[in-house]
Amino acid sequence: MPTPTMKTPSPLLRKSRVLGALRAGRSATCLKLNLADPRVAEIAAINGVDAVWLCNEHVPNHWLNMEDQIRAAKLYGADVFVRVEKGSYSDYIRAFEADATGILVPHVSTAEEAKKIVGWTRFMPVGRRPLDGGNADAKFCAVPLADYIAHSLREQFVILQIESPEALENLEQIAAVPGFDMLCFGPGDFSHLIGKPGEIQAPEVVAARQRIARVARKHGKFVMAAGMMASREALEEEGHSLFNIGADVVGMSDYVRKNLQSFTEAPIAKREKAAAALAK
Repeated sequence: MPTPTMKTPSPLLRKSRVLGALRAGRSATCLKLNLADPRVAEIAAINGVDAVWLCNEHVPNHWLNMEDQIRAAKLYGADVFVRVEKGSYSDYIRAFEADATGILVPHVSTAEEAKKIVGWTRFMPVGRRPLDGGNADAKFCAVPLADYIAHSLREQFVILQIESPEALENLEQIAAVPGFDMLCFGPGDFSHLIGKPGEIQAPEVVAARQRIARVARKHGKFVMAAGMMASREALEEEGHSLFNIGADVVGMSDYVRKNLQSFTEAPIAKREKAAAALAK
């Protein structure tokens, strides 16, 4: 995919933190958010993740709130990418126009679908994305259209998610499609579809993950790890470079569980200590 440069880059347009790291040969991190409060995105960015992963596939969010989440994360320099719901071209480009740095398209199964996604989400000469310029990503008409188009082609990214045995069969053809940046394996749905739901360490699931990474790199695409399914070293050796380090709901659940357990066990330990003292 071409990576055009602008003669005088607009100070209103920011470079992608994720793409900057990956193009320099470094790893990048993200955190998946299920909670819709923009303050969660802000907290994630304050604490140093390179990107916040928002979801429209499974989460009951709405677009105006998502714009606030994107702004909150970008206050502290983090990228934001949105897993879009499957739909029309407007369902895909609306995330970009809300100023998301990237999109993650779930359940891509064929090269024909990959080509359609590129055509919908990339400006000419790569695709045929409809042009507006009056939204957050073009700073509400404050950026010249030529600069806006060049910046979008260079600094906004598209990730395609491979999540089924059918997609795995078509992997070489999908990865060879020009115009998108990254592949991501979906171990949850893949394990479910082969009759082993949640068994992400099953040999067939691990083999699929490793093959996707290998084929992606062969075709010049980056690879995202949807979760820490193995050690960082092992995943990097496979070719992954964008790592999802967890999810807000998991962190919140762990925090509550840990503190509740500590609270509950404290009086038990006190009673047991008193009983032991009396027994003496």
